Amino acid sequence: MPMTVRRLAATTSLGLTIVAGHDDVDLSISWAHAIELQDPTRWLAGGELVMTTGLHLPRSATKQYEYVERIAQTGAVALAFDTGTVHERVPDAIIKAGDELGFAVLSVAKETPFIAISRAVIDELTADQIRTVQAVVDAQEKLARALLDGVPALITALGRAVHAAVCVLDRDGAVLALTEGASSSLPERIRERSGKERSRIVVDDDGHLAIHRLAVSGTLAVASEAALDQSERLLVGHTVSLLTIELAKPLRVVDAEQRLRLAVTTMVRQAGGDVDESLLRYFGFESETTVVATALTDVGPLLAATDITSAALEEESVPYLLAPLTDGTGVWFVVKSEVAEKVTRSVYARVRENSRRSINGGIGGVRPMTGVAASLREAVSAAKVGQVEGHTLVPFSELGTFSLLLSVQSSDVLQSIAASGLGVLEGYDAENGSRLVDSIEAFLHHNGQWESAAAQLGVHRHTLRNRMDKAAELIGRDLDSAHTRSELWIALKARELLQAESNSDHARPPLR
Repeated sequence: MPMTVRRLAATTSLGLTIVAGHDDVDLSISWAHAIELQDPTRWLAGGELVMTTGLHLPRSATKQYEYVERIAQTGAVALAFDTGTVHERVPDAIIKAGDELGFAVLSVAKETPFIAISRAVIDELTADQIRTVQAVVDAQEKLARALLDGVPALITALGRAVHAAVCVLDRDGAVLALTEGASSSLPERIRERSGKERSRIVVDDDGHLAIHRLAVSGTLAVASEAALDQSERLLVGHTVSLLTIELAKPLRVVDAEQRLRLAVTTMVRQAGGDVDESLLRYFGFESETTVVATALTDVGPLLAATDITSAALEEESVPYLLAPLTDGTGVWFVVKSEVAEKVTRSVYARVRENSRRSINGGIGGVRPMTGVAASLREAVSAAKVGQVEGHTLVPFSELGTFSLLLSVQSSDVLQSIAASGLGVLEGYDAENGSRLVDSIEAFLHHNGQWESAAAQLGVHRHTLRNRMDKAAELIGRDLDSAHTRSELWIALKARELLQAESNSDHARPPLR
């Protein structure tokens, strides 16, 4: 219980008498301060009991009234006026000012030293602080016990302790817990008002909103009509700590499970079906399960990409295996064949959106668990074609003959194929600023139709004929030959794959 003017005056040993401001004696005293200046206002912060002997009190009643008025305006709670040292009684102007201003004035008996009043105030303030600390400790213990029944019970206990509405959101903004009777609009208010700060206080037409970001991800918010006091803020801080510890537990479990998933995925790729059956079953598979592997490339940093892909797969609520590609170019995952078509396209779209990257994707063929490595090779080959075709998701089963043959080749083989067919022409283009390679590509794409190819290039058909003649001269081959056209088309496709592998800005690699 705080020390008030009324309680202090009721301490009989002090010899205090309320002589003015009788209706304003229930204010709490924060300190007792003896000061003899005619204008003590600069030394007062509010909440004090001001004590004076009146040593420098002006003789004028008007000045005495103004003296009390100045003290009252600082937020001080009362004036204790000594009787016996300088003045035998409290001056009438002081009493009048106290009554008119609603400011308590105490008459101090001449036998009472100011230090006795100060000690009484300080002793009570100390006892009150001890009571406050003990109350906070007791409330903290209640919060800890409430957590044994789960996060909702903890939030309910905090709401009762601070007399406010409390809400907890997860990292995605979904409600984990909300106190009974809280406004249904509170979660949305929290989402709108949350910022990047670890903690923030928002004051609006709906009152005070204290928002605290949890270290493990998520948000605790307390909505109240007025600002929380120090004890209530301590309880909120304690709850933040309890929630952080509690919510970190499942994260550690998830982390351990993801590491195990990575290990099992790697073993399945390396050993096929020769993997402990219990490990497969833990992740929802059997050794006889038919599966499909999918590869995603150009996904950015692998750790973030793995997390994004895992979250997308979790949203599908299907069994899956997941790991980074061994060459570090992306990630790959395995799902059951019966759900592969829907799940793979959904996951690809989510990863593309959440990573904000134009990723490439390849879907392998259906294989038993022993054939995961083969399905993965097919997926990686299809992803290469997906990169050439504008960063898309490509099923291996839909690859054309040339793409199928070339996508399984190494970069060195592709380089050799492209160089043998186009190396001379690209060198000539580089030296002369011509477009022989582009012209051949348009000519072959339009099946030798001069008008269509010329229109694509934006040149006259005679110009295109001259370019084709020059190209035929340089490579020493007849462009009317189906065999020559096939070789050039394969070289062009090999060149596309090399460009896609070498960069994301489509810079052409030099041909040896």
